[in-house]
Amino acid sequence: MYELIITEKPNAAKKIADALADGKPAKKNVNKVPYYELKHNGKEIVVGCAVGHLYGLKQVEKKAKLPIFDIEWVPTSEISKSSAFSKKYLAVLKKLAKDAGSFTVATDYDVEGEVIGLNVVRFACKKKDAKRMKFSTLTKDELVESYEHASPSLDWGQANAGEARHILDWYYGINVSRALTKAISTTGRFKLMSTGRVQGPALKLIVDKEKEIRAFKPEPYWMISLNGRVNEGDIQAWHEKDKFFEKKEAEKIFEKIKNEKKAKVREVETKKFNQSPPNPFDLTSLQIEAYKCLKISPKITLEIAQDLYTGGYISYPRTSSQQLPPSIGYEKILKSLAKSANYKAEAGFLLKKTNLAPNNGKKTDPAHPAIYPTGIIPKLEQEKMRLYDLIARRFLATFGEPAVRQTVQAKIEVKEELFIAKGTTTVEPGWHKLYGKYVALKEEELPSMKNDDPVDVRKIEKHDKQTTPPNRYTESSIIKELEKRNLGTKATRAQIIDTLFQRGYIDGKAIEATEIGIRASETLTKHCPTLVDEQLTRHFEEDMDMIREKKTTKEHVIDEAKKVVADIVSEFKKDEKEIGKELLEAHEETVNVMTHVGKCPNCKEGQLSIRKGRFGSFIACDKYPDCKTIFSLPSALVKPTKNICERCGHPKVLIIKKRKRPQEVCINPKCPLKMEGYPDEKIREMEDIDSGKLEKSCPKCKEGKLVLRKSIYGSFLGCNRYPKCRYTEKFQKEEGFENSE
Repeated sequence: MYELIITEKPNAAKKIADALADGKPAKKNVNKVPYYELKHNGKEIVVGCAVGHLYGLKQVEKKAKLPIFDIEWVPTSEISKSSAFSKKYLAVLKKLAKDAGSFTVATDYDVEGEVIGLNVVRFACKKKDAKRMKFSTLTKDELVESYEHASPSLDWGQANAGEARHILDWYYGINVSRALTKAISTTGRFKLMSTGRVQGPALKLIVDKEKEIRAFKPEPYWMISLNGRVNEGDIQAWHEKDKFFEKKEAEKIFEKIKNEKKAKVREVETKKFNQSPPNPFDLTSLQIEAYKCLKISPKITLEIAQDLYTGGYISYPRTSSQQLPPSIGYEKILKSLAKSANYKAEAGFLLKKTNLAPNNGKKTDPAHPAIYPTGIIPKLEQEKMRLYDLIARRFLATFGEPAVRQTVQAKIEVKEELFIAKGTTTVEPGWHKLYGKYVALKEEELPSMKNDDPVDVRKIEKHDKQTTPPNRYTESSIIKELEKRNLGTKATRAQIIDTLFQRGYIDGKAIEATEIGIRASETLTKHCPTLVDEQLTRHFEEDMDMIREKKTTKEHVIDEAKKVVADIVSEFKKDEKEIGKELLEAHEETVNVMTHVGKCPNCKEGQLSIRKGRFGSFIACDKYPDCKTIFSLPSALVKPTKNICERCGHPKVLIIKKRKRPQEVCINPKCPLKMEGYPDEKIREMEDIDSGKLEKSCPKCKEGKLVLRKSIYGSFLGCNRYPKCRYTEKFQKEEGFENSE
């Protein structure tokens, strides 16, 4: 009989097996599913793995009427085709469980990991409980320590809170989404709609911001600036009143001083202040900083951080803590980082300090410390290395000394009118040296000056300005706002925003609520305000914490949720037809906006729109069959821009490919702009090949002939045996032709 250790992912299984094995673990495979056999201090152990959730919730009766509360846990392979691959992992765990004498759960130590482990134990292993390993890094020392001091039972607070969350999310998601879809079906149309316990309030936040922006009326104001020179240094100052909302007042002062060429320094004030080192990263602050410094979206940041964790390079990323306890071994990590050329100087500097103490923040997490590098230096692709570098340097910076910054404010007098110039510089960099390029602070230095120094005035200007609307949320700032309002969890907020994007409710880098997003939110607010009530959502989040802390029961929270969902469904039924009509109108309006490209350049009467066919998306005129204008599109996300090509007059679209910068291009494949920069001889060759005057054999397959093809990106040569031969020659304006196979 052996002990079966259950992990969350295959990579974690290997890490744990390698850490615990007396020698080298024996890797076994069943249907390409790995597991490991080993001995630890002479004890036989088998390490098996899940692949995330192996069980999910499903309704018992297929044709049950809303509201549906009769649900059960079943293998995820029975719920979704996309989870079919998990079936073989579950089969292997069941097989391993038959001969096991004891069980230990070693999934991620959080509510989701607890649910994964709980379901494997009770359904696959047919046991009521198991031992529990708790760790924050997949490093050998911590894994051995975690195994040797494993808890004798599961963390039932986490398990019950996790199971309650899944049940509540299912009740809300399925019942309300089906109610929305059913409402639209009353119009005779079908449109899959969705919302959720946190989706509704999150969407309302964005919609409310959008309405605020649309309702904003700019107000004119005026500012007066002075540009001059003092003691061989340039200076820019602004009138001490800053903004004038009365035009006459601004004009009166401007007329008084506009021709003045001399001014005086009346007062110089210098203040120094300490800037404390940053707090260690929790997940939200990491996502915000990665978006600001690296332009990586919160969702991708979490994915990369998870990969870095399973690779053993950083600690567990799904944490709310901003504190690093001494138990992680500051000195040990710094010594490991010092072995890398990238961190040698900074880590070496810190190791000379007599007292190593990070600038811990206030936020804590009962399960994990703040995010930190383990000291193992990775060799990974660029994007992962960029995020690792940010995490490593943040860790270093938390141990630094405060930076000393200095602000200088000078008052400049012109005919009794005072102007103020400000500048802030770093006097002592402190932790800035450790954080490096991620500090991103402006250095604005004023020239040296003292009272009564003369100022040569170069120009005094009056600026006509307008107040601006509030900024839209970004993917980063909306996550920060959700955390502030206690909506969702650290691990789910990025996914919630991504779902709103996928459903077409929001769009853009500066997040804009689409017409269907606005109308959906308005409809829910009008007919079922409970669904967008952030207070209710926050209440249930607090209930989850109370379950985890064993201050309430799972059953009590679920019973309360049933009543709320039943009331929501009942409210929907009252106004079902009106809700359906409103949502359908919003959907059709949004589709028109999101697919309309512009006026047809050929028939001049029709409108071009993006359509989907058997072979992908394309652009066509709505006057078909009278006008058969059509433009092909690449396999990518394509959005209209409302911009027109300055060269050929065709509309432009935005091409968005994963992990690449969006590209605005003219839809006309024959646009002259796309041929600019091509050598004349190459253009002639392409024309001759196109007309049949010239034949060129395919240099790859030797059987085909090169033909001229046109795409949205321009012209290129390709083999006529495509798709059997995929050879192409695409011209690069700076480097000549680029061959691709």
